Amino acid sequence: MDTQTQPSPTRILDTINGYKKTASLKAALELDVFTAIGEGATTADAISTSVKASPRGVRMLCDYLASMGFLSHSNGGYTLTPESKAYLDRHSPRFLGDAAFFIASPTLEHAYDLLTDAVRRGGTALLGSGTCSSENPIWIHFANSMAPMACPGAETIARLMDAEEGNACKTLDIAAGHGLYGLTIAKHNPRAHVYAVDWDDVLEVAALNAMEMDLTDRWHRLPGSAFEVDLGSGYDLVLVTNFLHHFGRDCCLKVLRRVREAMAPGGRMVTLEFVPDEERQQAHDALAFALTMLATTPEGDAYTFSELDSMFREAGFGETQLHDLATSAHKVLITKMA
Repeated sequence: MDTQTQPSPTRILDTINGYKKTASLKAALELDVFTAIGEGATTADAISTSVKASPRGVRMLCDYLASMGFLSHSNGGYTLTPESKAYLDRHSPRFLGDAAFFIASPTLEHAYDLLTDAVRRGGTALLGSGTCSSENPIWIHFANSMAPMACPGAETIARLMDAEEGNACKTLDIAAGHGLYGLTIAKHNPRAHVYAVDWDDVLEVAALNAMEMDLTDRWHRLPGSAFEVDLGSGYDLVLVTNFLHHFGRDCCLKVLRRVREAMAPGGRMVTLEFVPDEERQQAHDALAFALTMLATTPEGDAYTFSELDSMFREAGFGETQLHDLATSAHKVLITKMA
């Protein structure tokens, strides 16, 4: 073959080297390099003094971060890019550093170390049920880390649910985690009461968020498994956010039927999920997330809209509408009672 017509190996080599990008960003966040630069330390010497690291190490790390577009580098100095200023400086209200530590946590990294075995099995090679094991402490880490990423989606859901109209709204928050989806409904609607389901230790994190938002009088705990705990009844709104993808179809149907039975006539269910296109060819983030479910759960998946709609209808629901999120690859699904 003529060397001029050979395909480039760049994509392959870039993928093989991908772990270096993750490790470099984690190191910068652990050292608070972005925060130091945001506070005015712009040279390697100044940054190294601020973060208590060697000037040589800081220079090499910052040069690589600049090559990836996380820093600007000129005349021997470093400055934050708009993206890094918004999301990687600890002083920013939109700081995502804690989310990075969850997404690249040892548990999830180990699951990917075992990916070959997971592919052979068709499910996680982690011990037991992987991240679906009862009261897995990873979900405390999730609740503490992922709230900033949830805020834009929570605001969108509150808007789609017309929360500011202030209608009476008894809300069930399944697998509440940090609690932000239900709490945001209550923030915008003074007549909303939220009943949050999750493991008791996870709900401790949500309780702190409810306290910070001054919503403890309208936020209520339902500790336990969504498959077993008494959910109560009469809910006008049920939030099922980032939950169904952990389970196979039969388990999803089980919890969806429980949700349907707990709803008031005319109630609505809101689901937040990564939803790939029907041919599973184009939605890269959703397809990557499906692989995470393979690596970490026995039967989880990223379901297409038709798969979700089929489950909803079999569980007794009616029409479902699909909405995009401007700041996330997630989709919002709003489902009416049948």
